[in-house]
Amino acid sequence: MSATNDAVVAMLAARTGTDPADWFLVHKARYGMEVVFRALADLRGAGDVVTQVFTCCTAVDPVLVAGLRPVYAEVSPDSIAIDPARVLLGAATRAVVLQNTFGIVDDAAAVRLRGQAHDAGALLVEDSAHCVGTLARDEQGEPVADVSIHSFGAEKMLPTRFGGAVWVDPRLGDGALRERLVRDLVALPVPGRRQDLAARLYVNELRVLNRLPKGVSGPFRDALTAAGAFDPPVAPVERRGGLSARASGPSPWVAAQMRAVLPSLEDVEARRAAAVREYVRALAGVVQVPAGIGDGRPLVRFPFFASDAAAAERLFNAVSDAGFYAGRWYRPALFPGVEDPAVYGYAPGDGSLATTEDLIARVVNLPTGVDVPDARRIAGVVLAAIG
Repeated sequence: MSATNDAVVAMLAARTGTDPADWFLVHKARYGMEVVFRALADLRGAGDVVTQVFTCCTAVDPVLVAGLRPVYAEVSPDSIAIDPARVLLGAATRAVVLQNTFGIVDDAAAVRLRGQAHDAGALLVEDSAHCVGTLARDEQGEPVADVSIHSFGAEKMLPTRFGGAVWVDPRLGDGALRERLVRDLVALPVPGRRQDLAARLYVNELRVLNRLPKGVSGPFRDALTAAGAFDPPVAPVERRGGLSARASGPSPWVAAQMRAVLPSLEDVEARRAAAVREYVRALAGVVQVPAGIGDGRPLVRFPFFASDAAAAERLFNAVSDAGFYAGRWYRPALFPGVEDPAVYGYAPGDGSLATTEDLIARVVNLPTGVDVPDARRIAGVVLAAIG
């Protein structure tokens, strides 16, 4: 591993109180998930990965690519993560995905979910894409997950746009599986020149695409993506159940970006937490706010739930019209939507996911990378739109 990679894993380890030897870098977090699920499928055979549809399709694509079957559980309105009281696991379960949605971390639920996963002989995989460098913990302060996936990617906590990290618990009971995970993660190739160049050019390409008329930007974006010259957050193939490139470690350039921005993480979190506290102060009691947010966590977006789907759309438009970046995450399910839900094993309208689909229909999310006065103004727009 290069000196730059060593520096990144050392910072992640120092932040989390873990060993640098248990951290591994990837070009994108989804590639880390792919490595984990492929190893599971190879060593334990075909089976199920229990996850949620209140997520991005790129969090499910690695399951499909690995030859496993996604099975969807209900989420809790308090954490927007799998509800341990309603999850069903069995002999076919190979892994359970604990998603720290928007950066909400429910330690108690994580501990309960780990017990359920281990009782079923399954792995607990933590998706910390929204809160890089944060691990769910038990009462003794020890990490809960068997494997934890972190993202430096586009629209996440840090402005790196590419890069990810995987933590593998040294206490993992299955020694053969841990050895396989470590071997495969260490052996990941460096991205090819075209993929590395696409990462370097991403910001400038995005600026150009955003200035083009809508009728032109879409086809041009697709053409660049097909040619491998543009690497979007979600590629067309990733809305069909595939991944846009083979799993790889970070290029030297991406690793350097990770190293440069990681020291600013605490300051970024403090700013985002301040915005979240302002949203909670202004909106709690007016709209449905997930209880897991508490007084204010450093969230990548601030989610709340409108009274119904039509109200959610009105609020989204009101915030956008006021000049602020309102978010549709994760409306629709498997965001930003997939071409054929059946490929993902998802049947919209499934009564077993009534709570999740209700939350998806009503979710609105607000930017947290703003200062407190702007957060106050955005909350005011929401309140005015509610009337």
